[in-house]
Amino acid sequence: MTKPSVPVGIICSQSGPYQAMGREILKSAMMAVDEINSQAEFDFSIAAHIRDPRGIISEYHTVCDDLIRNVGVKHIIGCYTSASRKQVLPIVERTDRLLWYPARYEGFECSDNVIYVGASPNHNVLPLVRYVLDNLSREIFCVGSNYVWTWETNRVTRELVSAADGHILAERLLELGESAVGHIVDEIVRRKPPIVFNTLVGSSSYDFIRAFHAGTKAAGLEIPMLSCSLCEPELSIVGPASAGCITSSAYFESIRLPENRAFVERWKARYGEDSSPSVDGQSAYVAVYLLARALQRAGTSDIVEVRRAAAGHRYNSPQGPVWIDGGNNHCVLTPRLAVSNPQGQFDIFWEADAPVKPDPYLTQLDVAVSPSRDTSKGSALPNAPHLRVVK
Repeated sequence: MTKPSVPVGIICSQSGPYQAMGREILKSAMMAVDEINSQAEFDFSIAAHIRDPRGIISEYHTVCDDLIRNVGVKHIIGCYTSASRKQVLPIVERTDRLLWYPARYEGFECSDNVIYVGASPNHNVLPLVRYVLDNLSREIFCVGSNYVWTWETNRVTRELVSAADGHILAERLLELGESAVGHIVDEIVRRKPPIVFNTLVGSSSYDFIRAFHAGTKAAGLEIPMLSCSLCEPELSIVGPASAGCITSSAYFESIRLPENRAFVERWKARYGEDSSPSVDGQSAYVAVYLLARALQRAGTSDIVEVRRAAAGHRYNSPQGPVWIDGGNNHCVLTPRLAVSNPQGQFDIFWEADAPVKPDPYLTQLDVAVSPSRDTSKGSALPNAPHLRVVK
């Protein structure tokens, strides 16, 4: 007996400045679709309708409109950058569809028509900056792509650093896809900042990391680099220059959980022993499973029923337990910190004791509490007010 199929849109760029990550998202999403379609526990199959906006921001609206008008999808998985999500957001809200957004993002957004599967700023930015303030420096040099993710991430970073009487030494921004990074590396070599925070995206980040490594090595400098996005496939693209980057993420291939070992084994069997899943790809995999399980429980693809069925349902994913907070449609995740090694993997050196509720507006933030600080011995940093909420 043939199962009924549910059409699901998948939007990810297979070309353009961040094509590598778009392809990783598609690979993970299709792996989950194929697994679900082969499992008897689901009484439906998923019919994936893939669209490629080619990294052109305006194309995201076009392909989303096509999926809704001409294919009739109610659920869409994808978008990698916040700029692309912002293009899709108005149309999914106007037509009452549901976007399952896999990428970690800057927060300060909440929509009934988006399930935010990736990390919120309290999952990645806060642990990273607090670790730096406690262990490395109170002065940070920021380099990023000129769009909303970098703007908001740097704003949160600035508030945390300022509350600790530290300083943002500089904020240098490049357009998406820009490869002229030499002048920034020259400035870093000249000013010798103690820390560099890299929020560049895609090819710009790869070019910068290589130039940064070459420039600082030639100058005899050892300056740690921070990231909230660098992942295993990108380490492979960048090569040896990527080693030593301190990265904050909810997922690393090196997570020692049986669910992750099984996931990585299936991944390598499908895509090759030399390949590695990425954080945003793994999140797309999780998004497909969260959607499928909600469809199964709801017994319909109706948006209201699926959203209700999805909230609070625990899924033991490769990254650990994940569930959707029904109050804000963001996922409960486990934050982790790691450093990249010369073998193209990450060595995890800290993780939260338990999954952490999403706080996209940082309303629960207390900058006096640090994940790496022993609070029983008192804080070395001054108390400070909550970050302001941007509406």
